[in-house]
Amino acid sequence: MKWLLAAALLALTGQLQAANTAAEVESLGNGPLLPRDGADAAVFRGGVVFANYCVTCHGINADGNGRAARLYNPRPANLRASDKNEQYMLLIIRNGGQAMARSQFMPPWGSELTDEQMRDVVSYLRSINVAGK
Repeated sequence: MKWLLAAALLALTGQLQAANTAAEVESLGNGPLLPRDGADAAVFRGGVVFANYCVTCHGINADGNGRAARLYNPRPANLRASDKNEQYMLLIIRNGGQAMARSQFMPPWGSELTDEQMRDVVSYLRSINVAGK
């Protein structure tokens, strides 16, 4: 079963890399945070990072109803309905909630996650956001 999953991921990675375009470059300004290897690849990787680091509090649906959510006041944010821009999301992931005058329970992930992982999480969150659609 593991080899089948690995083969599927390898095939998906190849397809996603083929979708790469010159317009999909990293942006450090006020524009969107675009990955080097395609938006679909970033969304996929961001979903994996989200599942490993964020789901306990924010929930599998990113709606703020994770298993640990009931332990916190205020409860974790509903990320599906977030109206925050990509730079703000990146900052709160990197620096934590307290540094952004938000919940003290949102940990800073800047020393745990790479810049690419944090950008990928933002790409994933943008892909599931219903507020901006």
